[in-house]
Amino acid sequence: MTTETKDKLESIEELTRGAVEVIQTDELAKRLESNTPLRVKVGFDPTAPDLHLGHTVIINAMRRFQAAGHTAIFLIGDFTGMIGDPTGKNVTRAPLTEDEIKANAETYAEQVFKILDKDLTEVRFNSEWFSDMDAADMIRLASRHTVARMLERDDFEKRYQGGQPIALHEFLYPLVQGYDSVALKADIEMGGTDQKFNLLVGRQLQSQMDQKPQCIITWPLLEGTDGVQKMSKSLGNTIGITDPADEMFGKLMSISDELMWRYFELLSFRPSSEIEDFKRSVEGGANPRDIKFKLGVEIVDRFHGQGAGEQAKQAFVARFQQGDLPDVIDEVSIQAADEAGVGIAAAIKQAGMAASNSEAFRLIDQGAVKIEGERVSDRGLILPPGFAGVVQVGKRRIARISVEP
Repeated sequence: MTTETKDKLESIEELTRGAVEVIQTDELAKRLESNTPLRVKVGFDPTAPDLHLGHTVIINAMRRFQAAGHTAIFLIGDFTGMIGDPTGKNVTRAPLTEDEIKANAETYAEQVFKILDKDLTEVRFNSEWFSDMDAADMIRLASRHTVARMLERDDFEKRYQGGQPIALHEFLYPLVQGYDSVALKADIEMGGTDQKFNLLVGRQLQSQMDQKPQCIITWPLLEGTDGVQKMSKSLGNTIGITDPADEMFGKLMSISDELMWRYFELLSFRPSSEIEDFKRSVEGGANPRDIKFKLGVEIVDRFHGQGAGEQAKQAFVARFQQGDLPDVIDEVSIQAADEAGVGIAAAIKQAGMAASNSEAFRLIDQGAVKIEGERVSDRGLILPPGFAGVVQVGKRRIARISVEP
């Protein structure tokens, strides 16, 4: 193997670090060898006003391609957002209003440049081409795919077999997303593993329309702070990129030592070789907490500016190591009440930190309950299965609680 070939392989490995699948690896290698800037597309439907670290896994990958001289295309699906992505849904998803889409899209465009180089990023909206399509154009697009192929998609098949309704407009979503790749002449499209079907439709449409089919790179769905469920605002396990610096740092420190390595792989901009050095140092006896500090400082700096991470770290050390928390904390495992998890009051009672649910509620109302240093004010807070974190009741009752499914 020549040095040049080895360097190219290492480049592909670094560009796709943490990816689940590359379709097709040989095609991608040939395109990279051409030394022609590639058009790397990632689409986001503006379904919520803020991005979290789970969203940034793919944006980080875009940054790596951008740094290698390729064109990053950040596509905001203002048109597809009005359809509603059915991916992973067992019911028809309600489309967003135009006002909601516009507001969320503006926020996305602002937040993404905390990671991407604005001058080297092409921000596009798919309403640019779909607004010019008439009904006849959409029918012609729909003719390029069959119902049988649509029903091969896992979530559609499950809903069909289970008697759950599938609205006709949901069949349009993969076609519309696929056509985005045609309109943008994408060389590469990246998405989560749950988007694989949609990405393959893009390859198919490009081939049908005499374009070179895009390569596809799929990425894992990052687990949230509970270490079990994918990061999702509805599950309460997110780390938002607009979270205050101290809160962001505290959440990062709350993840397990095992999950830390996955966060490093998918979120850190450090080279893989440096991360491997960190792993070896822990195997040699280094404290994983000190390595996690490095992750926390890097992520907080990225979203709050240079120096913010170190400040958050010092605040964390003062709060947790020099203040209220002892060096040794009891580990308590409790049982989830159902598949949703267990209520905070019941968790405190199960952990022996309150005599009854009513006492636990009273302590919450008094502001005496904290999770990872953050005061709990919501009586209805649910700790999901897989949750693990330091819970403090008053000054003396402290435990690391984990919730078993």
